[in-house]
This record gives sequence, C-alpha cells and structure tokens, in this order.
Amino acid sequence: GRSVPSLVAGASIGAVYWYAGERIRKNESYGHELALVASTLLLGAMGPKAIRTRAPVPLVMSVLGTGSAAYYSKKAYEDRYGF
Repeated sequence: GRSVPSLVAGASIGAVYWYAGERIRKNESYGHELALVASTLLLGAMGPKAIRTRAPVPLVMSVLGTGSAAYYSKKAYEDRYGF
C-alpha cells in the first residue's frame, strides 16, 4: 500500500539530511544547500497532506520543513555572501 513509498521517501530525505550534515560537519561546500533541498522535499511531501487531512504528523513535519528551510536558506546565503 502507501507505506512502502512513504518509507522510501522518508529514508531518502533522511539520507540527504545525513549527507548534508556530514558535509557541514567537515566544513565542505554545499552542505547547507543540500539540507535546504531536503527541507524543501519534506515540505513538498508533507505540506499538501497537512492541508488536506489536518493530521498531526503531516502538520508537524510541515512546520519542521518550513522552519528548517528558512534556517538553511539563511545559512546558505551566509556561506555564499559572508554575512
């Protein structure tokens, strides 16, 4: 049913977050950008479901995706322009 695609999507987004975290930890380039991509994917996957169902898990995941996208946007901007 729906659980396999959801599991694959969740694991994939988690893997991108992990890889981004490793790049950030090692002070390598594009770590914050990758985390921003993962956050955007999370929001894109959960946002419509949160709006449609108003279920607690999609709502919380959407809020976390929005917050982390804002944070990583700021960090990526700071990395690029030095602010």
